[in-house]
Amino acid sequence: MRCRPLSHVFVALLMGCVLLQPSAVGAVPMLNDPKGFHNIPWGAALMTRTDLEPARTGPHIKEYRAKTGPPSFADAAMTSILYVSVDDQFARVTIRYDGEQTHKRVMDYLEAQYGPLERIPGQMTRGLNQQYTWRGTETEINLTYQASTERGFIFIDSRTLAPRFNDHITDSAE
Repeated sequence: MRCRPLSHVFVALLMGCVLLQPSAVGAVPMLNDPKGFHNIPWGAALMTRTDLEPARTGPHIKEYRAKTGPPSFADAAMTSILYVSVDDQFARVTIRYDGEQTHKRVMDYLEAQYGPLERIPGQMTRGLNQQYTWRGTETEINLTYQASTERGFIFIDSRTLAPRFNDHITDSAE
């Protein structure tokens, strides 16, 4: 029996993964770049803010959450909102939410604030995994909604600072 080289198996697996992914989504040009989140500009030192408390800290990446009140975004309750810094510079907000009604509210808010989705032909608006992106000069907003579990994830990133997260991902393939 003849075995296929490992590279052929890897290519076959990679192709399978690509085919199973949701269709590619283009980014909508952002109309009003917020240049941060909740009046906190990108690059700010979160550790000096009295309204935030550490949630998880590492040598380079630190997560913070608001000290008061339940997390809220788009006039809706969120499961969590984390403010993330890389090398002590505010670079990302991670928001998690549940429910189809909350998803509709979030989508209405994002489209009203940052631009409607109709501009990009082929943007996924239905299906098991919905993905949307708004891209401004300083900020990028990525939203993924999993209809089967009714869970939504929003990443609001500094376009210049967020790529630095990759510098601190350890290579475990050794």
